[in-house]
Amino acid sequence: MNESKDRIKIIFTTSIVGIVVNVVLAAFKAIIGIISNSIAIVLDGVNNLADATSSLITIIGAALAGKPADRKHPFGYGRIEYLSALIISVIVTYAGITAFVESVKKIIHPEEADHSTLSIIILMVAVVVKFALATYTKAQGKKANSDSLVASGSEALLDVTVSIATIVAAVIFIFTRVNLEPYLAAGIAIIIVKTGVDLLVETISKILGEPLELSMVLDIKKEIKTFEGVRGAYDLVTNNYGPDLFTASVHIEVDENLKASEIDTLSRKITDHIYEKYGIYLVAVGVYSKNSSDARIREVEEAIIKKAFEQQYVKGIHGFYMNEEEKKISFDLVISLDSKDRRQSHTDAVDAIKADYPGYIFDVGLDTDLNEV
Repeated sequence: MNESKDRIKIIFTTSIVGIVVNVVLAAFKAIIGIISNSIAIVLDGVNNLADATSSLITIIGAALAGKPADRKHPFGYGRIEYLSALIISVIVTYAGITAFVESVKKIIHPEEADHSTLSIIILMVAVVVKFALATYTKAQGKKANSDSLVASGSEALLDVTVSIATIVAAVIFIFTRVNLEPYLAAGIAIIIVKTGVDLLVETISKILGEPLELSMVLDIKKEIKTFEGVRGAYDLVTNNYGPDLFTASVHIEVDENLKASEIDTLSRKITDHIYEKYGIYLVAVGVYSKNSSDARIREVEEAIIKKAFEQQYVKGIHGFYMNEEEKKISFDLVISLDSKDRRQSHTDAVDAIKADYPGYIFDVGLDTDLNEV
């Protein structure tokens, strides 16, 4: 709970700093742009104002996301942060489109700018301030695990580049009287639109659901397998209910002779350890029973594994268990997401394996590696 409060505090503080700085920068740039009749500088100021709005939305989103869980939403409101990021991306995209339209108007009907040395100096100071804000925001975003803050920091770094380009255009005009600003403004607008669309796509992807990074998945499985009695860890499925709330389920493979009480103790230890180390709560730990002593069963398992991997689109096999008395063999086959018809690929693989073991009943599950890359 304290970590969650600290995270919200970081987001609030950083966002408020962003609002204040961006509003001041927007005001200065608007004044300079109007006095010098520079559309590029005015649009740069509008971009700062959009950044301030984004920070405000981040604050509102973080406040709503911090609401405690209730009956209607037992996993809390963390995903609201993704919705706030979605709104920010729409605002940024709209601002870019509007800026592009205004820039085209200036290209068709050009107006001569009137830059002064003072305006250039003020813009240079603004670049330094914006760079400091961008660095600060991005660092705080990583510290608080806030996608909105990290995105704002990255966008601010892009704004720095845009502002530098605006200054260069102004200097070129002062010395050559060549007015490149309308074209530069159009380029700025396109960059803003691209930034908004990229953020939109990224946010929608998170709302739809993304797996953990493969490296973390492998680390968690490896960690689980270090527990005494665990022969394998499979089917790690994670659910994201916000930037700081992940739940997961996993299957562990244990000796068939393990008692229920021993399995219960083992699963609790694993659950506690994974939460403490990774901040991921295992809501379920399923169990695969592993044959322990029969040498023939070991030979059959090895033969079936070899046969399975000879089949196209088979990515893995686990949960193997053979009941010789009932003539029944059970396991899961992991079929690649590359298969256009995974059900048919599963059937083909099972049929190929069955052909070597007439008289046996097969119970073969169709499994998916949700972390497949």
